[in-house]
Amino acid sequence: APPPLPIWVRCPETHGITFRIQISVKELLDTDVLLKLLFHLPVNYPSTLPDISVNSDQLTRAQCMDVKDKLLEQAKKHLSEPMVHDLILWIQQHLKYVIKQSATVCKEKTALSKGTSTEDGIWMLFLHLDHMRAKAKYVKTVEKWASDLRLTGRLMFMGKIILILLQGDRSNIKEYLILQKTSKVDVDSSGKKCKEKTISVLCETKVQSQHKRYNLTFEVKEYSTLDELQKEFETAGLTTLFSEFVPPLLKLKENTGPFDQSSS
Repeated sequence: APPPLPIWVRCPETHGITFRIQISVKELLDTDVLLKLLFHLPVNYPSTLPDISVNSDQLTRAQCMDVKDKLLEQAKKHLSEPMVHDLILWIQQHLKYVIKQSATVCKEKTALSKGTSTEDGIWMLFLHLDHMRAKAKYVKTVEKWASDLRLTGRLMFMGKIILILLQGDRSNIKEYLILQKTSKVDVDSSGKKCKEKTISVLCETKVQSQHKRYNLTFEVKEYSTLDELQKEFETAGLTTLFSEFVPPLLKLKENTGPFDQSSS
């Protein structure tokens, strides 16, 4: 029998509960592989599949994505019944084969991924951050997540307004949200690392025909005026999105005191 698994459980929230689990898989490519798994269980789990995030220092990002895809495939077989323990046992037994298959059917997987993207379409996520204390580190982290998850878009600064606009596959959008909400990405007033607690999801929707895609780039941009920021949205065919969310945020910020966004 496998040794007991170290499990960290976050306190329940209105949107569900999150498990952080680390497992060591033996004898894969003559080395031990430490898998860091994150299961986010929605409030109606197990009738709804969990969101899963996979990370490992010994695997590439593409391999981690393949492991995640295989776990989700297995999860569908256990729908409406508790599944986390079964999924952990399954990946312990099959990780070697998942990695080998990842290397040998790369082209087929790419074609399948494109087919899925076509079916689900491209999704868009619009976020508002109240502040960044460790700005330089925070920005680098967001850039890395966007790159790893093949998301395009903008991290936008305009005065006290901080916005993140992302486009990509829906599953990658969801994984980004998990990372954003569960990682220690900023610091608190005492300089201690902390999770993001002030993020607001303004909009999460399928990209429509009138919306323009950002051409395979994620950029960090600063705007000196509201007109410059508005032009960014207009160029992307997102005038309605701007009108609905940005002016109210600006009014809210005008009614609050300044906040230090400089790096610690």
